Amino acid sequence: PTWPAPWARMVAEIHRVHQQGRPILVGTRSVRSSEHLSRMLAAEGLSCQVLNAVRHKEEAQIVAGAGQPGQITIATNMAGRGTDIKLGRGVADLGGLHVIAAERNESSRIDRQLYGRCGRQGDPGSSQAIVSLEDELVTRYAGPAGRGLRARYAARVDDVASPLTSSLFRLAQRRAQRIAYRQRRAVMRTDYWLDEHLSFAGRE
Repeated sequence: PTWPAPWARMVAEIHRVHQQGRPILVGTRSVRSSEHLSRMLAAEGLSCQVLNAVRHKEEAQIVAGAGQPGQITIATNMAGRGTDIKLGRGVADLGGLHVIAAERNESSRIDRQLYGRCGRQGDPGSSQAIVSLEDELVTRYAGPAGRGLRARYAARVDDVASPLTSSLFRLAQRRAQRIAYRQRRAVMRTDYWLDEHLSFAGRE
C-alpha cells in the first residue's frame, strides 16, 4: 500500500475498539495488505492473528479464536470463508465482534460477506469501512469521477465521508462487476467455440 493515511487511521480505530475488550476482524483484499497491517499493529504493540489463506493448517484454529475478548484477526477474502465466528464469554455484553473493511472489493457481494461475519444468529456486532480515494478499485474503475473527487479532497487531512464518496465506490464496483461479467461471457463463448470446432465424432 502506498497511501499511509487510511492505514494509520485503521490502526487508531483498532486501538480504540481493542481497548473496549471487543474482538476485531479486519478484511483485506490481498496477502500483501494483511501482512502490511500486521506489521503496523506490531509496531504499536498490538498482537494479531493473520489469516490469509497461506497458513492453511492453522485456519480453523485462528477462526475459532477470532471472537474471543480482545482478539485482533486480519483476514483476506478467501481465508476462513464459511466458518462462523463464535463469541467468547462476555463479548456480547461488550458489543460483539467489530468488523473493519480495509479495502472495498470489486464485488459488493464479497463486501457483504465480510460485514456478515458480525451479528450472526442474533449476536450483537458492528462493522465499518476505512477506505481511500486512492484505493485500486477507485483508480481503476471510477474514471474522471474518481480523479475529480481526489482533486477536490486532496488538501483534506481529516476523514472524508459523504454521499459523493459513497456513490463513487458504488459506481466503481458496478463498473468492475460489469467488466467481470463481460469477461466471463467471453470465456464461455470461447469455450463453446473450441468445443464446436476442435471436437470430432464418428468412426474412421
